[in-house]
Amino acid sequence: MAEKPHMNLIFIGHIDHGKSTTVGRLLYDTKTISEQDMKKLKEEVTKYNRPTFEFAFVMDQLKEERERGITIDIMHRDFQTPKYYFTIIDAPGHRDFVKNMITGASQADAAVLVVSCADGIQSQTREHAYLAKVLGISQLIVGLNKMDAVNFDRAKFDDVKNKVSELLKTVGYDISKITFVPYSALEGSNVSSKSDKLSWYNGPTLLGALDTLVAPKKPVEKPLRLPIQDVYSIAGFGTVPVGRVETGVMKPGDQVIIMPSGAKTEVKSIEMHHQQLQTAEPGDNVGFNVKGVDKKDIKRGDVVGPASNPPTVTEEFTAQIVVINHPTAIAPGYTPVFHIHTAQIAATITELLEKKDPKTGQTMQKNPEFLKNGDVALVKIKISKPMVVEKYSDFPQLGRFAIRDMGQTVAAGVVLDVVKK
Repeated sequence: MAEKPHMNLIFIGHIDHGKSTTVGRLLYDTKTISEQDMKKLKEEVTKYNRPTFEFAFVMDQLKEERERGITIDIMHRDFQTPKYYFTIIDAPGHRDFVKNMITGASQADAAVLVVSCADGIQSQTREHAYLAKVLGISQLIVGLNKMDAVNFDRAKFDDVKNKVSELLKTVGYDISKITFVPYSALEGSNVSSKSDKLSWYNGPTLLGALDTLVAPKKPVEKPLRLPIQDVYSIAGFGTVPVGRVETGVMKPGDQVIIMPSGAKTEVKSIEMHHQQLQTAEPGDNVGFNVKGVDKKDIKRGDVVGPASNPPTVTEEFTAQIVVINHPTAIAPGYTPVFHIHTAQIAATITELLEKKDPKTGQTMQKNPEFLKNGDVALVKIKISKPMVVEKYSDFPQLGRFAIRDMGQTVAAGVVLDVVKK
């Protein structure tokens, strides 16, 4: 049997709209988790006194999360549809945890935006929709959950669907390409099998909608770029950095360079899911063993590339940003934290070059004094210390970022040009 194409899928949306329950239900329906597991979870749920949370518990492995009923860190879980092999990146919806959602979204090929039909659009529905677009997720399915809470009412579905369509249009999505699926994760209606209660709906189930997605073409022809997520020192093995190949291919024996430090080394071996790989391709989350480099010389946010084509190191770049959520206004001198690929770094917006019309992209104003929510602008950014940043046009995966401050996502953007160090 030929291997199914692989896709990374992220579930986004407001807290309490049922993301984890949806994921749990999908995994249960696709037999990824057994009756046995399910029974255990039901017992756990009773113990923690959260009667309808058993599906959510599938993803929320941490005890602390169970007690608080919140998704904190990103969990990875695999399941298969008739067409694809999916890895689910379960993104937290809770406000404090948006930075995990950013790490998750920047790894996703497609997203399911979960919106409760009972509550409609909430603050994070909006924030996650913007982030998904800016972080380059072009494929989206909208799951309108909790249909049971609105008695499977078609008018309610249509109303929320129209409002979400409006939101996605403003963000820049093409609505004609988006499937809206009504379902109830709790009852299992229309998640993987049709439901009589939704006889008025003639589209696919949620599981069916996933197979309408298009697997991305892997950018294997580009030079290798692998942002580091973590570094381990393993006895008998030496230094093992871990990260996801974003572009290009990595093979044992490759001569690579780690930037910004400039350490050159050879890749001794590559491992994924405890199996040795002869080739790591875009989308693969791998650990790889490097020769003669100390653990202290590599850190999260560094980027590995071919020695012959090193990743770009900069302290300064020009970007286009969209201001999502700032309590007052952004003016030159503003220094928030930038999340770009796996790095988090303080950076200063030094100049506001121009404000653009979000609909047409035309210049509206040169050198504005400040930016407020909803503004799209070209800005200059200076980073507190040299790091790898690539142009979005060359390496989209390393040219998107989110700007965070005061525990929330303030803005998001893409890198247009880089001043090489």
